[in-house]
Formats: sequence, C-alpha cells, structure tokens
Amino acid sequence: MAKDGSTAATDGTATGSGDIARSLELLWGTGERPSRGPKPGLTLDRIVTAAIAVADAEGLAAVSMRRLSTELGTGTMSLYRYVPGKAELLDLMLDRVLGEPLSAEPDRPGPSGALDAPEDWRAAVNAMARTYLDNLRRHPWLLKINQARTVLGPSALRGLELSLTGLRGMGLRDPELIGVIITVNSFVEGLARTQGDAAEAVAQTGLSDEEFWDSQRPYLERAMLSGAYPMMAGMAEDTFSAEFDHFEFGLQRLIAGFEALVAERTADRTPEGTAART
Repeated sequence: MAKDGSTAATDGTATGSGDIARSLELLWGTGERPSRGPKPGLTLDRIVTAAIAVADAEGLAAVSMRRLSTELGTGTMSLYRYVPGKAELLDLMLDRVLGEPLSAEPDRPGPSGALDAPEDWRAAVNAMARTYLDNLRRHPWLLKINQARTVLGPSALRGLELSLTGLRGMGLRDPELIGVIITVNSFVEGLARTQGDAAEAVAQTGLSDEEFWDSQRPYLERAMLSGAYPMMAGMAEDTFSAEFDHFEFGLQRLIAGFEALVAERTADRTPEGTAART
C-alpha cells in the first residue's frame, strides 16, 4: 500500500503509486543527491532519458531497474541511489515527456495544450489537441499508464498554466475551463488509443488491416444482402475510408460546441440577458 493509503499498481503503471514524497522531492529538485558510490557520470537525468528511450522502443513493460543498469553500463544498486524504484521513475518519466513540447520551441503549445498567449481561444483548443496527439504518438506507452492521481511536477503544472492562459478568453467559470481541457484530452486519448490498438493488432497478428477485413468480407456481404441491416447496407462505399479525417472532424465539432457555450455565456452577460434571467 502506498503512503497515501492507496493500493499501488503491481506492475508500476500507475502514477503516484510509489513513495509520493520521494517523487515530489525528485521532481522539484529538493531531494538530496547521492555524493558517493555511483559510477561517475551517472545522473538522474540520464536514468530518466534511458527509461523513456526503452519505453518508446519496447513498451513500458520493458522498463526495469535491471534493464536500465544494462543500458547505462552500471550496477543496478547504483540506480537505487537516485530513484527508489519503477513507480517513482514513472512519475519522473511522465513529467519529462509532458515537458518536451515546452522545451522544443518557446512559442509552441504546452504539453496539455495551449499557446502562451493566443489571440483566440479556438487556436488554443486546436493547439491543445494537436500537441497532445503528437505527444501520444511519440510515446505510445502514455496510454498504458494510469494518470488518475498524477504526481504533479514542474512540467505538468506549466502545461496546465499555459492551457488555462490560452482559454481565458472563453469567459467561462474555472471548473468549466478545466472541463474544456478534460474534454479535449479525452477526445484525443480515445482516438490515439484506437489508432494505437490497431497498430498493435497488426504487430501481434501479422495481419494488415486490409487482410483482416478481407477475411470477413464474404460473411459481411451475405449479412448485408439478408435485409437484416438496412441502415448499414445502404451506407456509401467510402463510409469507412481511411481518407476521412476523424480527428479533424471531431476536433471541429468540439470547437463548435464550445463556441455555442461561449456565445450563450456572452449573451447572459448583456443587459438583455440579465433582464431575461430576472
């Protein structure tokens, strides 16, 4: 059981499942640094970098202290002088990748989203979605971890600050601004997970998407001719075309929905709207 009373994930895939106090010390640079013992040149930064590289190439399950000791050419016990274990290491990995868009270009969107000071909140929502999708594609293992209780480090807070700054022009209440961020991120995660699962299925089975669906074609054609599925039988041939951009379609519909809410709140603040409420 973790120090906060929660049950830690046995596979180390839940953020905040280790020693939270130690993770916070490491994230915010307040913990004591080892002064003796480890091989010269070994640093916490190198350990986190190596862990992310392994996770990107082989998945989160491949990340272990033993594996990292091999990658870094040091003894396993040396690593424990810097980080207590995989659970705390995951907290550091998450904050690092959330900070990548922040350090890439000063004027780029933050990790969870927004431009530093966009003229239009729509640009912030657009940047939020595209930046997050790009991050998930670079680091597919992000979709495998439980972030319900993330230990917040500098990058996570900076990203949230930039997102809120970009959305301030919406004129919504604070809980609603957080709701906008959650809505956009949930949409992006769902789409990225579907794409990631499809790629993983190809890797595991050796069957391409075309081969998989071709194997079902005779059965689906008979089903469509049976008359039992009139709606599906009447759909256009390009209904499931890979050329249709579901991300762009969904993102624009989200923005349109937010626009309707902003317009409603703007109208409520006019004298006419105040009079109507009273």
